[in-house]
Amino acid sequence: MQDGAANADAAALPVDANRGSVWIAGQLRQAIIAGTYRHGEKLPAERHLADAFNASRTTVRLALDQLEQERLVTRRVGSGTFVNHRAVSELDNIADSTSPLELIEARLGIEPHMTRLAVLNASNRDIEKMTEVIERAELASDDSTVWTDWDTQFHLLLAEAAHNRLILWLYQHINEIRSHDQWASMRDKVLTPARIAEYNRQHRALLGAIASRDVEGAAAMVTSHLHFARRQLMGIEDA
Repeated sequence: MQDGAANADAAALPVDANRGSVWIAGQLRQAIIAGTYRHGEKLPAERHLADAFNASRTTVRLALDQLEQERLVTRRVGSGTFVNHRAVSELDNIADSTSPLELIEARLGIEPHMTRLAVLNASNRDIEKMTEVIERAELASDDSTVWTDWDTQFHLLLAEAAHNRLILWLYQHINEIRSHDQWASMRDKVLTPARIAEYNRQHRALLGAIASRDVEGAAAMVTSHLHFARRQLMGIEDA
C-alpha cells in the first residue's frame, strides 16, 4: 500500500477517544481478518493511526504490540508494521454451513481446557486486560452490537492468556466465524438486556476464578457459561 492510500485507510477507521489500546487492537484485528489489510501489506504509520483513532502514539503502539503477540503483524525496524495473516479461503463457506449449535459444541470442546491453561499461565497483565474488557462490556449492556464486540474480545483474551499459540490460532478462527454476517440477526434476537446482564455476571465470576487460580472452578464456570448460551440458542431458557 502506498503512503497516500494507507493514510486514507487510516482516516476511515472508527474513532472513539474513550477507548484504549484493547479496542484499537480489536478494530485493527477485524480489519486484518476481513481483508481490509492483506497479508504482507504495510499498515499505516503509527502517527497516522494515532490521528485516525484520536489516540496517543503510545496507545497505538500498545495495540500493535498486542497484534504482534497474536502473530497477526510483524514489525520491521525502520520499515514499519506488516500484516502477517492469510485468509482461510473456505472460511465463508464454513461459516455459512456451521449452525449455532455446532459452534457452541466446538467451543465446549476447546474453551474449558483453554481456561485451565489460562488459570495456570495468565500474567497480571492478562488479567488486567480482561478486567478492562469486562468493564467496557458492562458499560455497553444496552447495545447488543457493541456488547458482542467486547464479549468477543474477552474470550479472545482468555485464549491469549492460555499462552498456547495453537489454541490461540484455533480460537481466532472460531471468532472469525462468530463475526460472520449471518450471526447478526440471531444475535439481536437472543441478546436481551437480561441475558446480557447474566453474561456479564458470568464473565465477572469467571475472571474471579482465574485471578484466584481456581483451575477446576474456572473450567466449570466456562462450561456452565457455554451451556447457558446453548440453552438460549435452543430457546429452552427465557430471559
